[in-house]
Amino acid sequence: MSASLPNFDQAKVLVIGDIMLDRYWFGNTSRISPEAPVPVVNVTDTENRLGGAGNVALNLSTLGCNTTLCGIVGDDREGQIARELTTKAGIGHQLIIDKNNPTITKLRILSRHQQLLRLDFEEKLHNTPKNELLSSIERILPEVNSVVISDYDKGTVHDSQAIIQLCKRYNVKILIDPKGKDYERYQGATLLTPNLRELEVIVGSCATTEIAINKAEELRQKLNVEAILLTLSEKGMALIQKDKAPTQIPTQARDVFDVTGAGDTVIATMAACLASDTDAQTAMRLANLAAGVVVGKLGTSTVNKNELQTAIAAQDNDLIRGAVDLETLKQQVQLAKQKGERIVFTNGCFDILHSGHVSYLQQASQLGDKLVVGLNSDASISRLKGASRPIVPLDERLLVMGSLNCVDWVVDFDEDTPLNLIEHILPDILCKGGDYIVEDIVGYNCVTGNGGEVKTLPFVQGRSTSSIIKKIQALESE
Repeated sequence: MSASLPNFDQAKVLVIGDIMLDRYWFGNTSRISPEAPVPVVNVTDTENRLGGAGNVALNLSTLGCNTTLCGIVGDDREGQIARELTTKAGIGHQLIIDKNNPTITKLRILSRHQQLLRLDFEEKLHNTPKNELLSSIERILPEVNSVVISDYDKGTVHDSQAIIQLCKRYNVKILIDPKGKDYERYQGATLLTPNLRELEVIVGSCATTEIAINKAEELRQKLNVEAILLTLSEKGMALIQKDKAPTQIPTQARDVFDVTGAGDTVIATMAACLASDTDAQTAMRLANLAAGVVVGKLGTSTVNKNELQTAIAAQDNDLIRGAVDLETLKQQVQLAKQKGERIVFTNGCFDILHSGHVSYLQQASQLGDKLVVGLNSDASISRLKGASRPIVPLDERLLVMGSLNCVDWVVDFDEDTPLNLIEHILPDILCKGGDYIVEDIVGYNCVTGNGGEVKTLPFVQGRSTSSIIKKIQALESE
């Protein structure tokens, strides 16, 4: 695949569907409840995210598409939060406030990167303002070149055929993430994106991938749709198109943390590509890469252009080493994580690099697959150690450090601590030399909260920059 992305700026996409509010409660678990055999979670943080059709719109907006969201929310606090999140994300919206139905809300409780429980607050939508919804859609259609129907079978787009006929009138592409047992209502769409389980609900059990693809083609013909993108979990994806041989590609995920919203990312990436006049096969490959990125994140998430470009580079083995800036480092770390590699981070001044430093760095590199070293800038060292330091300026320290075989990337930071740097790259292992208490190491909460480890390594006794400086000074005074 060429290491370039479509021009998503020209994509104008309308997302229609079931809008949800995804709520996350994060906390620590250290004991079992005396009331029942369940963990007690001490909630320390909460977060609200757009879910359902809202997450599809957010994925499109994050890729740089001009995005509009149309759907129904309740006349409640959750609906207000959903509207605020949509506006904050820069997504245009026609959200109809429905007094008859509450906003669909999903609450997930997590601890140490693991989901412990999900609570759903929802009812099947009834007496929805169908005519108002169709009027809102028709007002927007002249301004877009693609439409995504995100159907979670909650009732917003129950009359999908009316929406499809409107779209055809304005000659825009129609992509549908289908649900339920009635696919007849999707007749005439451009593309459907069922997963294997959803397909089997319609066509029956499929013992092999070949059978699934053949049945998907029969369904495509029956529904008169141009293409079906069938997601096959760990077996990748298959694209079944009119008058073309099916194409199957393997999955790109390396570490799967959470599959929540992966289907949203797939259809959003397909829509972004097709709205940018990209061919369907290239769109599928990009959607597959995007899904591989998003399942490595926690909860309902999105993929941005830099992450997608990095995923393309990973396919092309486009690796670099040595001294890098923060943005390049983030891309390279993401690339390595997609390959399942463990990232180790350490930091220091490393002024006058000596054998003790090298021994420590070699030990650190053996803790994982890639070693990142954060170097204090000259100004940072002067604040910490006095105006006479550093002895060796930053550009020379970067060059020397980046030349070591055990170091994969080296990056400088100007703050007194590397916390900001650690928060950006989220290493799997954070290590420091010396007799630190691990809980006191800068970045401990950030790394352990993300499922990582913090370790200490011994320094080589009798080897330090200060002792070298004192020895030089002693020689000069003789």
